[in-house]
Amino acid sequence: MNIYFCGSIRGGRQDVEHYQRIVKKLGTYGKVLTEHVSHAALSEKGEDAVLDGDKAIHDRDMDWLTLSDVIVAEVTQPSLGVGYELGRAVAMNKRILCLFRPSSGRVLSAMIRGADGGAASSLFQVRDYTEEEVEGILEKYFSELTKN
Repeated sequence: MNIYFCGSIRGGRQDVEHYQRIVKKLGTYGKVLTEHVSHAALSEKGEDAVLDGDKAIHDRDMDWLTLSDVIVAEVTQPSLGVGYELGRAVAMNKRILCLFRPSSGRVLSAMIRGADGGAASSLFQVRDYTEEEVEGILEKYFSELTKN
């Protein structure tokens, strides 16, 4: 299974430790195409110094998004890029799980919260979580995926 993980890069790297925990768990379910998002060395400037700039990053990530079977997005830290990726994934009819930590004090965008299909079988799901709950939420989500 190809898994596309979304997390903020240029929007802020405050949640990188959460990303690391999530990506580690996702790796037990398949290949995480965007594992680099969880790397602590990746700064808010992103990786454009390594690649051929923003266009190359966009095109590579859109290729990965197309190849993915499921998208998991940590959406607590607001990010234009993550929102864009989610919109493109919706247009591709991909399965999407968004994870949000209410303890952050932030309020999740209505465009994300409102897209939740409301059922465990919905293509777009939003789950609130605490650090202690995230692994269990992922286990439940992926066990439901493998049933269907």
